[in-house]
Amino acid sequence: MRVLLVEDEQPLAGYIAVGLRKHGFAVDVAFDGRSALDKCELTAYDVVVLDRDLPVLHGDAVCRWLARDGTARILMLTASGTVEDRVCGLTLGADDYLGKPFAFSELVARVRALARRNTSARPPVLRHADVVLDPARRAAERAGRLLSLTPKEFGVLEELLAAAGDLVSAETLLERVWDEHADPFTNAIRITIGTLRRKLGDPPLIETVTGAGYRMIP
Repeated sequence: MRVLLVEDEQPLAGYIAVGLRKHGFAVDVAFDGRSALDKCELTAYDVVVLDRDLPVLHGDAVCRWLARDGTARILMLTASGTVEDRVCGLTLGADDYLGKPFAFSELVARVRALARRNTSARPPVLRHADVVLDPARRAAERAGRLLSLTPKEFGVLEELLAAAGDLVSAETLLERVWDEHADPFTNAIRITIGTLRRKLGDPPLIETVTGAGYRMIP
């Protein structure tokens, strides 16, 4: 899942971004409202975690723009958690609202819930052959054997399973599982696919279509 974090307090932004990445999200960061909109014009995000009090362009204006666009779900953060502020944020178009300070586990749960709402056609648990993947629990297994996957391996497997046998290009995997700092010419995807294949074991389940991408073997 691709997340944009918009937070002008850079130490806090770094803390949140690292934490979300540890939970398997691909996270980009913007430190002001204008930069956030620039990034949203280039990338389709599943969720935008949006601080309300932003420099350059206020979070309220960013929220209105994102709500009109309708692509990403919006989780608004603010230091004020009054009922009036929550109502105002939701009226602006936010899908959810979280006051600061917050428990990080709650932030992760809310981001994950919004991401599920933004991919409503995707079942909560993904299955293919004898592989079962539960994004909410961050758990994957094959034939009852728990798989120890890195966040990137988990993300790639999730995208391939969600495609239900359709081809997934390397470009799509790079966009959905990595973040804006990923080198488009890197061999990270090929390496990740290789280690994922080894962890899945035999019989093979991932097919490479040369020059086109990857898909699950029927």
